[in-house]
Amino acid sequence: MPRSILIIDDDPGVLGVLSKYFQRKGWEVSSAASGEDGVRVYEAQRPDVCVLDLDLPGLSGRDILDILVARGAAVVMLTGHAEVEVAVDAMQSGAETFLTKPVNFAHLEAAVERAAEKVELRRTNELLARSMAERTEAGGLGASPMMRDLARQVDLLSGSGETTALLLGESGTGKSFIAQMIHARSPRARGPFVEINCAGLQATFLDSELFGHERGAFTDAKEMKRGLFEVADRGTLFLDEIGDLAPELQPKLLKVLETRSFRRLGGTRELQVDVRLVAATNRDLEAEVRAGRFREDLFYRLAVFPLTVPPLRERSREDVLELAHRFLREIGQRHRNSPTDLSPKALEVLAGYAWPGNVRELKNVLERALVLATGAERIEPEHLPPGLKASGAPRASRDEPSIVTLEEVERRHIERTLFLLGGNRTAAADKLGISRSTLHTKIQQYGLEAVGRG
Repeated sequence: MPRSILIIDDDPGVLGVLSKYFQRKGWEVSSAASGEDGVRVYEAQRPDVCVLDLDLPGLSGRDILDILVARGAAVVMLTGHAEVEVAVDAMQSGAETFLTKPVNFAHLEAAVERAAEKVELRRTNELLARSMAERTEAGGLGASPMMRDLARQVDLLSGSGETTALLLGESGTGKSFIAQMIHARSPRARGPFVEINCAGLQATFLDSELFGHERGAFTDAKEMKRGLFEVADRGTLFLDEIGDLAPELQPKLLKVLETRSFRRLGGTRELQVDVRLVAATNRDLEAEVRAGRFREDLFYRLAVFPLTVPPLRERSREDVLELAHRFLREIGQRHRNSPTDLSPKALEVLAGYAWPGNVRELKNVLERALVLATGAERIEPEHLPPGLKASGAPRASRDEPSIVTLEEVERRHIERTLFLLGGNRTAAADKLGISRSTLHTKIQQYGLEAVGRG
């Protein structure tokens, strides 16, 4: 489906030239010669991007900008006067960028493309928030006590909306899914959820992606670019593989976490953002700190609320089968004439395998099986990879997991609840389902008087 653009300008020559240019580029183009007509066209067609001239008869372009932004439009401003104060005012009021006439077509196209990508991201996040809310209402992590406890911790963490979280676990264990769950259950659910993987990215490129850059910051910086911290404003930014973050970027990330402000690459102005950060890693960050590869102060700032996501081999058979059925429903929507069920023998194979690739491997195996089982009533063992059925690939045996007393479980649960509620004992007692006097007794019993205060 082609992207759509609305061009609002009172100059017929500009309207004609820009309309033809974007039509040649494959866009669906609408136009309007006044701000009032532009608003009517926007309401009727809801285009992806609006290109708006500042100098319009009747209502000014500045007034129209406020109207369009309030209705959710992504707006690129044009003007014949290169006034810095006007440009700054327009940007602060919600314009995506501000270009002067005569406009460079390549620069305008790049700005419009970025605005369209932001719109698509916002729409995707709205769908994600709705679908994630549906998928996570009943927990969505597993049936075993270990996974139910993890779901309870996720629920507590989500409720705060502000606390920085650090997800720990092997590659492929579903840390991204849990980050999305934290966002979808939080007060920030209507804001954007933005994800980036820090592994394998050049420091300068990652700096530009996270914090944006000003025009001329480096050779290819033809226009100003907003970074993901700006895109994620009022939402959640998920930094996967944070252990691979370049050393030169670690102080900059620490500053954002501590002050909620940063500068774009090549910029001098401090920008304020309201972003909740969730980070994830498959590395031992404490070992990285000891080795001098990761800043200790950044580690402690990230690990306000650490959550360990267990590998699939440590989860119960019921957890594995619940995941398998969930993936089957999700993936099956993309495959016509595919089965919607697994045979008992196929279930036994899935439950007995070690899953060294964790949740990611399970999902890939099921997608392959759905393709191979097209037209069949259900997935059978022959639709699964031979390695899963080989005698040399049994489910990993493991030592008895570390067991803590019920008293310790209770102490940890009360401590986390108090922390997330800022030490508010009345609210904590309500959340825990106990009286305030009972909570007071337990706080004294466990030495938690200072939690959440100060």
